[in-house]
Amino acid sequence: MIEMSATERIFVRIRKLATLLSGAALAASTTLVAGAAPAAAAGPCGSSYTRVGVYPIKRGDGTRTGTLEVHYSSSAGKNCALTYGYGAYANTPSWKSVVISRADGSGRDPDSGTYTYYAGPVYVSAAGQCIDVQGTVPDWVTLKLDNVHCG
Repeated sequence: MIEMSATERIFVRIRKLATLLSGAALAASTTLVAGAAPAAAAGPCGSSYTRVGVYPIKRGDGTRTGTLEVHYSSSAGKNCALTYGYGAYANTPSWKSVVISRADGSGRDPDSGTYTYYAGPVYVSAAGQCIDVQGTVPDWVTLKLDNVHCG
């Protein structure tokens, strides 16, 4: 049997503990990533929605302040919209607004306020119809699209 000094025994224990902790950290991170994937896969509007349009919201000088996204679910027959901040307005509390409706103005669904990430989601049933959609970031920069995503 090999005898170890007290110092050597401490180093062996430290290495075993480090190996054990590394394995536990790896297992925990794998569980967290695996657990997060299904939620992220659903998307902001729901699992049956597919993104059909991404539009930059820009000031008159061309500086981008936000993004307007439109999603559609053929199984639900609905469109969904969100407005995200961009640049100085991304991931920070700022005025964000989104409005969606059928092109005839009916079914209007708005959302606005001081949000960190995005305004929405908002929805409209518009199977076989065109929609109007509008995004604003911050409160004075707006993009409005009329008679789009006709289906």
